[in-house]
Amino acid sequence: MKHPKAKADELGTKPISKLIIEQSVPASIGILVMSINILVDTIFVGNWIGPNAIAAINVVLPVSFFIAALGMAIGIGGASIISRALGSSNSEKALKTFGNQISITLVVTLSMITLGLIFIDQLIPAFGGKGEIYQPAKIYYRIVLYGVPILGLAMMGNAVIRAEGKPKFAMIAMIVPSVGNLALDVILIKGFDMGMHGAAWASTGSYVLCLIWVTYFFLSKHSQLKINFAHLKLHLKTLREIGSLGMVTLSRQAVVSVIYLLLNNILFELEGESAVTTYAIISRMLVFALFPVLGVTQGFLPIAGYNYGAEKYERVRETINKAILYASIVAIFVFALIMIFPQEIVSVFTQDQAVLERTPSAMRWVFAAIPIISLQLIGSAYFQAIGKATPALLLTLTRQGFFFIPLVLVLPKYFGVFGVWISFPLADVISTIVTGYFLNREVKNTLVDQ
Repeated sequence: MKHPKAKADELGTKPISKLIIEQSVPASIGILVMSINILVDTIFVGNWIGPNAIAAINVVLPVSFFIAALGMAIGIGGASIISRALGSSNSEKALKTFGNQISITLVVTLSMITLGLIFIDQLIPAFGGKGEIYQPAKIYYRIVLYGVPILGLAMMGNAVIRAEGKPKFAMIAMIVPSVGNLALDVILIKGFDMGMHGAAWASTGSYVLCLIWVTYFFLSKHSQLKINFAHLKLHLKTLREIGSLGMVTLSRQAVVSVIYLLLNNILFELEGESAVTTYAIISRMLVFALFPVLGVTQGFLPIAGYNYGAEKYERVRETINKAILYASIVAIFVFALIMIFPQEIVSVFTQDQAVLERTPSAMRWVFAAIPIISLQLIGSAYFQAIGKATPALLLTLTRQGFFFIPLVLVLPKYFGVFGVWISFPLADVISTIVTGYFLNREVKNTLVDQ
């Protein structure tokens, strides 16, 4: 079944540099606004509720983050299929994939939220919610968990919007909940003095706003994916393909949750609540500071996937090279800012003296290898874009799974809290070398014009 010429076809015809900018700038802006939302949310919580509230939210993140990541994984896994299907003019496969994405997202996220609520008292302490952090963490966890299925659907839809070649709509899908969350923070925390309850309901309300926008897009004339009830019927072969590619994203997010669990517990044992707060601030800066690099990575995916599906291998090679170049340039700029202004950055979040003393030095170490990280991110994303699930999974896990987790389990035993911070750049360097080797080999062996 052939689909009439649509916006997605431009991915195979426009100049690569222009495409990367068109796809990456909206993605970067969306991530930037989302990151600013996380930062300002943290500032509001830290100043209006207290430093332990920052730590409490950081404790809850691994749980809600993992369940929300199910939607992201299903979205990105299916988006890879959709990009290649549109590239080869197979619109029926694209429609069937999208319909199955909706159905499986609902089934999985509703199942996970049930389990999350049943084991609430076991999960919070396991993720570092101890001492004075426990009670505010439990309040935040329960309320935010209610909105996770909504967030899962929204994140799944956002990835598909990008696969259709509509990055501006995907950008708005990230901006709407971010702005909404900050507005609700002011109203509920400051205006109604609802404390942690207000912070949690602000987050959940923002998820609803995001889903409303995503739903509008797919019901409007802007989307070419007009599914019917038949497309919602679960198809085993389609689910396997979505699952194999989505597992890359899910595994990456699962590892992030494990890292939060490990670091919250290790840092609490080493130096108490203030060390957990330090990591909470740094983890938010990682998302915020890397927004342009992550934006280029997101913009890279549909371009590489479409052209690979259309067998335009020269364009794929050019996409890889230019994406790495652009992302590296912005990464170096980010690196310079972090190295020069760490004290000023930390002081925005809190005036707690213990946190102010330890966080700037820790932040410098965590960001030490950021200038080279673009190669690792683009390299692992490439294999996902072209549908090669196994190498994509393994390379995605190298940085945070295969290297960082062993380092952070071993080094603190010899170097204390410094061992935690030095684990970040060491894992970045090793994983970048490994990814560069396999990406270079794949390009030489596979991307040969017929």
